[in-house]
Amino acid sequence: MMCTKRGQVRITLFLGAVCALVTAAGTAAEIDLGRAAAPPLPKGYESSAKVMAGIAAGELKTVNLAPAEMPEGTELRKDIVYGEGGGQPLKLDLYLPANREKPVPGLVFIHGGAWAGGRKEDYFIYCKHFVAKGYVCAAVQYRLISAATWPAQIEDVKCAVRWLRANAAEYNVDPNRIGVAGYSAGAHLAMMVGYSSDVPELEGDGGHAGVRSGVQAVINFYGPTDFTAEDVRDIGALRNLMGGKTYQEATDLYVQGSPLSYVTADDPPTLIFHGTIDDVVPISQADSLAKRLDAAGVPYFYDRMEGWPHVMDLAADVHERCLYFEDKFLEKYLPLVASEETQEGTE
Repeated sequence: MMCTKRGQVRITLFLGAVCALVTAAGTAAEIDLGRAAAPPLPKGYESSAKVMAGIAAGELKTVNLAPAEMPEGTELRKDIVYGEGGGQPLKLDLYLPANREKPVPGLVFIHGGAWAGGRKEDYFIYCKHFVAKGYVCAAVQYRLISAATWPAQIEDVKCAVRWLRANAAEYNVDPNRIGVAGYSAGAHLAMMVGYSSDVPELEGDGGHAGVRSGVQAVINFYGPTDFTAEDVRDIGALRNLMGGKTYQEATDLYVQGSPLSYVTADDPPTLIFHGTIDDVVPISQADSLAKRLDAAGVPYFYDRMEGWPHVMDLAADVHERCLYFEDKFLEKYLPLVASEETQEGTE
């Protein structure tokens, strides 16, 4: 552990390419989550515009995002302060399951919105599902770029993980079984939490110093993975995240903000969802992540959805497929009943 990811940030992208050349000689890291038994992926579309047309015509059913009642016996505690960022309180919504007689896994959900918008409430539909199963769920806010630029966002969400671990006993969370999930920009932050657990300069000073921010599982819904790639580094939202600086002006920042810069063999298992016609975050970003995880030997599952765009999980049938794989993934890596291995503790 003396060779940390800090020393790898500049060279990992190159080394990953080298590792990819020898992947065929090793053991593939992709896991089996029962793809054959999953709800079938509906036939895709040629473009995002045709998806929207299908919704408008009533041909494509979408999930109901309207606020709903919490599952019986569960509890939602809103606006708990988990830390401080830029002198302002940072808040989360905590979803508590009905029965917490024994410690259960905790899940941290990070909203998207190009690091410029979105709300912690956006993840209600997923938190409701997982709290009903018995997980403690925390949907977190973080500083948007109107308040602070990179790396404030990763500092905040790492603080949220530390808060959950620091308060594990109070809420009956197993501190050795914490996962993180996000969509789009939130998925980028989820991956950064998962892969940069030993990079002190990204921890920030928002609170709970000395508490580990590492997690045991990552769920990535169509998040950007490599800010240095030619097909994303000139995107306006990314430039805004970097304080208006271009890739040429701040290459080090773009490398620092890329989850792929930190992938090593000891990183947590990862579940990936991405659509092939995503015109916000190119499918190449997920393809690159899968290759890098495979080369490093990190367990992963990649559901590459042909003919589906960004936020494809808003389609009801796609949403059900995603939940199926999420359930299987968490049953495997964050089971509600801890094994002896997880009880002994992990990073």
